[in-house]
Amino acid sequence: MASEREKMLAGERYDASDPALVTARERANELTREYNQTDPSEADTRQALIEDLFGSVGADCHVEPPFRCDYGDNIHVGDGFYANFDCVVLDVCRVDIGDDCLLGPGVHIYTATHPLDPDERRSGVEYGKPVTIGDNVWVGGQVVINPGVTVGDDAVIGSGAVVTDDVPAGVVVQGNPASVVREIED
Repeated sequence: MASEREKMLAGERYDASDPALVTARERANELTREYNQTDPSEADTRQALIEDLFGSVGADCHVEPPFRCDYGDNIHVGDGFYANFDCVVLDVCRVDIGDDCLLGPGVHIYTATHPLDPDERRSGVEYGKPVTIGDNVWVGGQVVINPGVTVGDDAVIGSGAVVTDDVPAGVVVQGNPASVVREIED
């Protein structure tokens, strides 16, 4: 029988009150608390904490505090990653972010979701869908990326967009819900 964590990572319904999941979230809360209390001069401490928190970290990774996440170890970022202030990643499923990606202030990435049926929702079960962001993506401030979304390479997401569907490579999207407003030309 699959553990609640295995079900969670597979995108199946799971019980978030499972003791192992509670412990994992508490660990992430402690690491993000420590991270968010660092000073700008503590670059080595910040790097060590992010490497401990995230599942994998590329070279030249910068995350401005404050930062929040559910588990942390489901977050995987490539080289040259930058997240501005107040970013939130709800990582009940895997979040893959490619090389040279920029997140503006207040970006929220959600893999977590809940059943639509009210009785099932009241039971406390949850589930998630992974999020993938390609290389060279710029996500503007206050963007929300919803569960299950894939963002293609070289895309730009305009500030304040709510991304509910996949974003093709090499386009600019904006709005709520986000839609393609133009292609990016060389």
